[in-house]
Amino acid sequence: MYQLIDGKKISREIKDELREKAAQMKARGEERCLAVIQVGNDPASAVYVKNKKKACEYVGIRSLSYELPEETEEERLLEVIGELNRRPDVNGILVQLPLPEHINEEKILLAIAPEKDVDGFHPVNVGNLSIGRPSYVSCTPAGVIQLLKRSGIEIEGKECVVLGRSNIVGKPMAMLLLRENGTVTVCHSRTRNLKEIARRADILVVAVGRPGFVDGDFVREGAVVIDVGIHRNGEGKLCGDVDFESVAAKASAITPVPGGVGPMTIAMLMANCVEGVR
Repeated sequence: MYQLIDGKKISREIKDELREKAAQMKARGEERCLAVIQVGNDPASAVYVKNKKKACEYVGIRSLSYELPEETEEERLLEVIGELNRRPDVNGILVQLPLPEHINEEKILLAIAPEKDVDGFHPVNVGNLSIGRPSYVSCTPAGVIQLLKRSGIEIEGKECVVLGRSNIVGKPMAMLLLRENGTVTVCHSRTRNLKEIARRADILVVAVGRPGFVDGDFVREGAVVIDVGIHRNGEGKLCGDVDFESVAAKASAITPVPGGVGPMTIAMLMANCVEGVR
């Protein structure tokens, strides 16, 4: 029987810990503040922004909301970021992605001061992570590490395989697993013998962006499987990159979708805001 890794429960535990810490900081006169910028009215982005605001309120972080119209010019967005970079009362800046096509996403992310980049996307923070210096870490991979640790799953010495090499999940995931002394292989769309490599994994992290891509043939008996993907299937139900039923039959532990990695992303954003660079 597999262990179901409950991201909702673990994320609540983390937010409760952060709430206590934020209250202690506030009592000392230290208040954290997150500025969230959304350009346009993408429905999914609006839901994410709403959830981030709710999490800030729960944890005890002050939040500022900038909801800019779709036609906002790139220069105007850069001005807002510049103002927030200079504000001493703002500890974190988050620009909700995706941005409208007429705005250069890379240019915007580079404009955020690294010390306020709570998403962990700035090259300075990515570089610090790669050489083992304290940095903000991309929230989803940081959440995966917490899921493993708080579920009693040892990483040190384990064979870890990451399916996916994106800058937001795959690459930082590999570096974080290395930091925990895992032995890491990163696979991608050009990898040969993908199933054979995946079957070596003690811990398999799947972030390929294809619904149901990984089935039981990818997984060895007793592996831990973390599903980072989130999609809607033909029936409109949420699903992940992993075919849950066939994989759960082999796994010793597995994350569900929804309720696995997803809740952890916002929890780790809150951790970045409260705890700062770690």
